[in-house]
Amino acid sequence: MGTPCHFALFDLQPGFSLDLDKLAVRYRELAREVHPDRFADASEREQRLALEQSAALNEAYQTLRSAPRRARYLLAISGHEVPQEITVHDPDFLMQQMQLREELEDLHDSADLDGVGVFKKHLKGAQQALNDDFAACWDDPAQREQAERLMRRMQFLDKLAQEVRQLEERLDD
Repeated sequence: MGTPCHFALFDLQPGFSLDLDKLAVRYRELAREVHPDRFADASEREQRLALEQSAALNEAYQTLRSAPRRARYLLAISGHEVPQEITVHDPDFLMQQMQLREELEDLHDSADLDGVGVFKKHLKGAQQALNDDFAACWDDPAQREQAERLMRRMQFLDKLAQEVRQLEERLDD
């Protein structure tokens, strides 16, 4: 028996659109059930099993709550494993990436907190648009390449969003 599907762990149908609040509630319920502390008096085998289940649950939750990771996972379980590193033939997006990077560097240099807020809003909008596009095409085999392209864009914007959060924290200090 292989590892259960991340969606099955949470009694969900595989899909891109998820209610993240419901996911978090279900995660907390399940996490309590398999928490290693509950197995302190159990046999070594049961303790190890609880630890494994807890780790698997955690991995599943982290994957499903992140849009880019969820997208990559959906592609993988639909038989389309995407290599981590690959040259992206996506000239339009490469241009957009460069512009976003430059904007972020300017915000770094100018330490402009308001500018960071505006940038973050712009980024959120771009992320939402990608999520919507991915949701619309991921389960159509004819659009596999497009789904993969969108997933890579999502990963990039997610990384950029993390950098924006770090910059915000730095400027807030």
